[in-house]
Amino acid sequence: MKRRDPPQKRGSVTPLPGKGSKSDSKDASATQTSKSRKRSSSPWFSYLKKFALVLFVVYISAPFTIRLFPVLLSKVVYLNMVRVPFFVDTRYPEDVLNHTSNFYLTPEEGITVGVWHTVPASRGEEAKGKDHGWFEAALSDNNPVIIYLHGNGGTRAVDHRVQLIKVLSAAGFHVLSIDYRGFADSTGEPSEEGVTNDSAYLYEWVKARSRGSPVCLWGHSLGTGIATNAARRLQEKGNAPDGVILEAPYTNIREAGAYHPFGKIYHIFPGFEYFFLDTFALSNNVFPNDQNVKIMSSPLLILHAEDDQVVPSAMAKKLHEIALTSPHSRQVKLVLYPAEHGYKHKFIYKDPELPGIIWAFLNAI
Repeated sequence: MKRRDPPQKRGSVTPLPGKGSKSDSKDASATQTSKSRKRSSSPWFSYLKKFALVLFVVYISAPFTIRLFPVLLSKVVYLNMVRVPFFVDTRYPEDVLNHTSNFYLTPEEGITVGVWHTVPASRGEEAKGKDHGWFEAALSDNNPVIIYLHGNGGTRAVDHRVQLIKVLSAAGFHVLSIDYRGFADSTGEPSEEGVTNDSAYLYEWVKARSRGSPVCLWGHSLGTGIATNAARRLQEKGNAPDGVILEAPYTNIREAGAYHPFGKIYHIFPGFEYFFLDTFALSNNVFPNDQNVKIMSSPLLILHAEDDQVVPSAMAKKLHEIALTSPHSRQVKLVLYPAEHGYKHKFIYKDPELPGIIWAFLNAI
């Protein structure tokens, strides 16, 4: 009889050689997982490609847009739309500064600018509960007055500005800090002519009430161009400022733009000077510190940190040299802070010797 294999149960299948083994099952599972991963990761890869393409288009189109619409470059120069800090109401300076009064001036019809007046700390207790009239009268108390002209962006409540005011107040100075037109709660739109007019007007307002006390303009960063513009205008009117202090100054806005971190992004862009630097003049923004210090007769103090990454300290040195060769004989001093201090672009107020430097400058006037 022939040998017969045992019958198989219904529904069972005898695996063929090489198929249906555990190893084959694992391979199939791994392949399926790999395909699943590829499908899940491909959308992210697609998004990244689209994002990179958008960045490239923006990078390429920005120079042409700015050249066609120079007013956009003005927005970058002033950054007045950035109204930080967000949670400080400039009408109430007591939230960040003691013995300070808020008030408003009208340098021209239709324009109102906000100003803080901080009295010397030695009069802090006396100032409690006093109205603006008392603060205004206090300007005649023989303490020197500093008009602080801040840089671009933010308001008079920005922390490094407040910290500097505290240092100057503790050292015995009145400090008046202004938000130019278009900044913070001031009305209008900023322009070089406009912000210069606001600052010169404030100087004349203070000088009329200080009864002979020295009144100095202190400009920081963008504010240095505003300070020298105002000083030159006042001088032409026969009322040159008693002193001008420039903190982190540039030679002119065109050269400052070439070294600004935003400008560095486009240094390799073909036509960088044409699209960006030449457009400053088209947008009516020059701020010629280098030309102004040639003409100014006011005593001049320049402060700059060698680790400033926004405005190179070489510009301060150049301004110092220009001022020294000016036909006007007056005090000109440059103070450079070594990089190891870490003062960078806006922390010179941390220098413990700063009050002494300011007093020595004023006493020599």
